[in-house]
Amino acid sequence: MTRTGTGTNQEAVRRHNLGTVLRHVHRTRSTSRASLTTQMALNRSTIGGLAATLEELGVVRRSTPVSSRAGAGRPSAGLEVVSRRAYVLAIDVGVDRVVVGRVGLGCDVEVKARVNLPPEPAPEHVADTIVGLVAAVRADASPESTLVGVGISVPGVVREADGMVVFAPNLGWHEVPFAAIVREKLDLDVDHVIANDADLGARAEHVRGAGVDVDHLIYVSGDVGVGAGVITAGRPLGGAGGFAGELGHMSYDPQGLRCHCGSRGCWETQVGAVAIARAIGAPTDVVATLDTVLDDFDGPLESLHEIARHVGHGLANVVNLLNPQVVVLGGYLASLHRLVEPEILAAVRAGVMSGPGSQLRVTRPALGGDAVLVGAAEAAFESLLADPVGMLGVPAGAVAR
Repeated sequence: MTRTGTGTNQEAVRRHNLGTVLRHVHRTRSTSRASLTTQMALNRSTIGGLAATLEELGVVRRSTPVSSRAGAGRPSAGLEVVSRRAYVLAIDVGVDRVVVGRVGLGCDVEVKARVNLPPEPAPEHVADTIVGLVAAVRADASPESTLVGVGISVPGVVREADGMVVFAPNLGWHEVPFAAIVREKLDLDVDHVIANDADLGARAEHVRGAGVDVDHLIYVSGDVGVGAGVITAGRPLGGAGGFAGELGHMSYDPQGLRCHCGSRGCWETQVGAVAIARAIGAPTDVVATLDTVLDDFDGPLESLHEIARHVGHGLANVVNLLNPQVVVLGGYLASLHRLVEPEILAAVRAGVMSGPGSQLRVTRPALGGDAVLVGAAEAAFESLLADPVGMLGVPAGAVAR
């Protein structure tokens, strides 16, 4: 009996393998063919053919041969990413500003532009601001560089399936189809991916920052409010609708202050930007730039000790529940950690169980203020990494390989 579909299946497998090789080089920026052979369990000639196709696509190039760890045998041919062959637009919408970056392969942030936002900006105003920033960062892009995606972060609850911002209280948004608004305004024929800012921060720190080689990580974001992105067993924890991680709204003090989400005594009422500004005697109009205020803070640290205890106690609850190896504190929480780290850690130790506590490290983002922007870029690169040939075209001679 004649077999059907074999060629199609082989081509699908080959395209998948091309994407896997490119993903490895994209994440490491440089590697060796020997390392790829080991990681992908393919023979050297197959890896060589895949590498040659990616070279023809222009997304990788040969680099200095890499010796084996043992120092024996012929050095393996090296591969490195060609950053400028393809790029994405990474868009970080904050409570008080929008940052847009042009980010090349390997997540090389080539250029950034920023514009401040008014309080509770209209979605259309933010989208128009993004259009202007995109024009600025694309102005000097190489004509040989291909735009392959747009990634957008938002500080709110996002339904990733359709890009709906369900609730972004610090922006004043409810049920805003923001991905569709931006897509229409930009009019770019590439995928637009939108996600919660903390989820994207977690992704970036897991792939390139403080959580490299870590399978269980929580990124806690401070951007007026508090949210979290969770990586468990190496994969993002999204929940049934993609809404997981709203740690700022876990019940912390049922008799406490009313939260802007409508509940009473959320953790955010104790460790949010408004609470911290109140503790240090700063005016409430600085809450959107609290990270900068804390970086310049020269007042008595005792004014922050109660906040630090609340941060540590809340983190202990989360650690007991999810057992992460690393907790990364981002946004203004990174600035707070820098000032009162001992008090935060003491409160964590006081509340965490010995098992999960013995495996825990609490730290700041290795990617600094770019963590969320890099996470948005990683999300935007997914279409290219899934199918390089489909995105960039079939290079000459590729079919015969």
